Amino acid sequence: MTNPPDDLTVTKAGLDARGAGRVLIIACGALAREILDLRDANGWSHLDLTCLPAIYHNTPDKIVPAIRNSVAEHRGSYEAIYVAYADCGTGGLLEAACRDLDVEMIAGPHCYSFFEGTETFAARDEITAFYLTDFLVRQFDAFVWKPLGLDRHPELRDMYFGHYDRLVYQAQTNDPALTALAETCADRLGLRFERRFTGYGDLATRLEGWAKT
Repeated sequence: MTNPPDDLTVTKAGLDARGAGRVLIIACGALAREILDLRDANGWSHLDLTCLPAIYHNTPDKIVPAIRNSVAEHRGSYEAIYVAYADCGTGGLLEAACRDLDVEMIAGPHCYSFFEGTETFAARDEITAFYLTDFLVRQFDAFVWKPLGLDRHPELRDMYFGHYDRLVYQAQTNDPALTALAETCADRLGLRFERRFTGYGDLATRLEGWAKT
């Protein structure tokens, strides 16, 4: 089994490919642990993984150039390359880039949708829910609290989150400690807490298809 990557590393630096497989997945660092768990559980040893820094979600304009650079860097070393991102705030630019690069990506607006299942997520139409995944619960301060300045100005909380009525924790794993931490995040934001066990959702389905390449 692969040791889980350090959250701080995949947040700030991403993850380098090991050059050990013939199919490369270029992913968001926020998905590194889930992809490696799925790969190991299914024996997909021919899949290699490289990740862009997860913190790019806070500056999505960096995602498309980084994907283009990564595909160009690795194209000659793998039989196939796939992109484990949804749109992720790029306004359709990532989809256009992947089409131009002739690489497949995951459909959907963001990882919250494909963990739950894009169709199921869209049908809920939850505009007043704030979402966290396992990774984002662990990295709540780095992705939410500090970037919004709430560590320095907690009085801004209602301005940012006043239009939300609940925090939905989409749990990929059954971890009581993470659930408790997610509840704490909801309390800090002044939101009602809801937990949904999603497992890996469309990520697992898409990886299974890519593994058959």
